[in-house]
Amino acid sequence: MTAQTILPANTLSGGYDVANSLRFNSGSSDYLVRTMDDDPTLATKATMSYWFKRTKSGAWGGMGGYNASSGSGNNNFQIGFNDADYGYFWSNSPAYYFYTSALQRDSSAWKHVVVSIDTTQGTASNRVKYYENGVQVTSFATETYPGEDDALNITKNGNLFSIGRFTNTGGTQFYYDGYFAEVALVDGLALAPTDFGEFDEDSPTIWKPKDVSGLTFGNNGFYLEFKESGTSANSSGLGADTSGNDHHFTVNNLTANDQSTDTCTNNFCTLNPLTLQDSDYVLSQGNTRISIGGDNERKAVLGTFGMTSGKWYWEVKFDSTNGASYAQIGISDVIEGTEASSENGKMGYFPYDYGYRGEGGGKKTNNGTYTNYGASYEAGDTIGVAVDLDNNAIYFSKDGAFQASGAVGDPTSGSNRTNATFNITAAASTGTGAYFPAIGKEAAEDPVFDFNFGSPSYAISSGNADGNGFGNFEYAVPSGYFALCTKNLAENG
Repeated sequence: MTAQTILPANTLSGGYDVANSLRFNSGSSDYLVRTMDDDPTLATKATMSYWFKRTKSGAWGGMGGYNASSGSGNNNFQIGFNDADYGYFWSNSPAYYFYTSALQRDSSAWKHVVVSIDTTQGTASNRVKYYENGVQVTSFATETYPGEDDALNITKNGNLFSIGRFTNTGGTQFYYDGYFAEVALVDGLALAPTDFGEFDEDSPTIWKPKDVSGLTFGNNGFYLEFKESGTSANSSGLGADTSGNDHHFTVNNLTANDQSTDTCTNNFCTLNPLTLQDSDYVLSQGNTRISIGGDNERKAVLGTFGMTSGKWYWEVKFDSTNGASYAQIGISDVIEGTEASSENGKMGYFPYDYGYRGEGGGKKTNNGTYTNYGASYEAGDTIGVAVDLDNNAIYFSKDGAFQASGAVGDPTSGSNRTNATFNITAAASTGTGAYFPAIGKEAAEDPVFDFNFGSPSYAISSGNADGNGFGNFEYAVPSGYFALCTKNLAENG
């Protein structure tokens, strides 16, 4: 396992910006659904396009549809991932099946998929084309093409279309973990990926979205931008269709908190499932919530982004009554083969671990040393983390007040490091050359924490952005510090 040191994002230059995505959590059975209510524009042609950031591997998930009258998988289609982490697109009536050869396990990056179908084509391999990030996939683990002139069920009148859920042929339902953005169905046309995205002119290996509002979506087509936060199936809902067709989706178990600014044009840090030690760690809510169970000594779980320079801020809300006196919130360097593989390597016990522990009056921890520091924290408290890699210092706040021994720390003090929690080793001198947001524990408690890197999964009562206008935080972001998102990293990292 190697943590991402950065930036698989589509955000290195200007252009079209995607404002919102929708965060799906399988544990609460989140999904959107609508019934196709018109005859298709052309039953032999359709295009599906969407951006996604997957947050849970080893599980089925994606989107799909089925016959509304039977309530089962008859006339079924599915797009997403199987439990072996292969991407797929398949239909059982008419029958066509495609499983990619490449695994889909990256939880740090946004990706674009286009499925373009035209069954009027005489050559079978031209009837279904599957694209990832603008490039056609031509090698599949499994591929079976539809018959010539087969009528498609993806736009069939009377079928249900679900986003975040699909139903197999036996009627079992599966739910998706992750983010969707720019979800579009075009009825009656087989389009190319260049109708939905383009390669960046300054960084030509980077695929990015473009404005699709000028497309013709057809009778049963739709375009979901997730710009609204309501829970009704109308133009103010999370499932509002902005194609002009008003094919609004019914919202199931999703709330306004699931509307996210983590998108394919501004990718936010989350917790990295590749750094989980075992099944006692449980991630949810788009990998922003963590429950840490199990025995006493638990190594660090890291964020998806590594920091090498600049000034960065995030918040961690203690969202549990199960105890957090021995939790460690902070930053860590993980060296593959040493810290990363240490079965009982506790957060705070390594040279490049710097943490704030809630134990009895508060402690700061580094390299196995515990020093009295600040206040303890408990359920409902929010810990702010301000990392200054230009001056090699870290500061912690509790409920907006920066902590220090005997005085309030000043994260804006720069090289003076006024009451910095730690004077830390320069990132370039660590084993990986970067620091990662981190959390761990060393006692038999089962705390739950919500991480807010700028796109929170919980309600914020005040609302504070950084100096670039990014992020939504409970407390004011210190001047000169920024949310961990790719637009900021491209400019300030």
